[in-house]
Amino acid sequence: MRLETLGGAGPRLVLVHGSVGFGRQAWSAQEPLAERFRLAVATRSGYPPERPCRVLDFEGQARELAAALQPGDHLVGHSYGGVVALLAAAARPQPLASLTVVEPPAFALARGAPAVEEFLAAFDAFLARGPAEPRAYLEFFLPLVGSPLRLPDPLPEALEAGARAAIAERPPHEARIPLAELCAAGLRTLVVSGGHHGAFDAVCDVLERELEAQRAVLPGAGHAIPRLGEPFNLLLEAFVWATDPGVRPP
Repeated sequence: MRLETLGGAGPRLVLVHGSVGFGRQAWSAQEPLAERFRLAVATRSGYPPERPCRVLDFEGQARELAAALQPGDHLVGHSYGGVVALLAAAARPQPLASLTVVEPPAFALARGAPAVEEFLAAFDAFLARGPAEPRAYLEFFLPLVGSPLRLPDPLPEALEAGARAAIAERPPHEARIPLAELCAAGLRTLVVSGGHHGAFDAVCDVLERELEAQRAVLPGAGHAIPRLGEPFNLLLEAFVWATDPGVRPP
């Protein structure tokens, strides 16, 4: 896992991307925050510039992320990166300042919810048809999760590489989120959803309840909530300063 640092002052925000989009490209709308924070933008293992892997495992990536975290970090994970962030926060031996997760597909937390079962049935049926090429995968995956992206033809190199990495990811609904450990850590948590998909809403409902988390709903971008830019940035900034008021600049 690679971390690229932007900015130089203020609390450190560690940003962990989801599937397909990666690195600074995935968090480009958050770069204005570097004026007031130190951004550590992660690129998860198996995403460019690394060579593709046969399988990308959230457990291994969580261990890598936990090792890269520092005491007092504000950890932010979107989608698959939210699953990785939840696991890393539970494993981190030194305290974080806060945790923010944006529509993590930790569907094992909400099994039995009709929207979750429908989502997983569609995903399993797609996988059962056999290996998919990048375009076919994106044409299925993006509408499923509610990401409004029109695919160019041909696919840009970065988008194709991100799709190949996403295809290799271990299904995130296999993750077992250690809620007891997270609760015991007393970590201040923000859970963000987009109000566009019942399956993600169900997971966020569980996290809000079990972690006594602050909850926010930001509609308008489907699953790609960080791409909203300012609405998401203002929410995250307010949450961070409320958590860490002693370092807020005058």
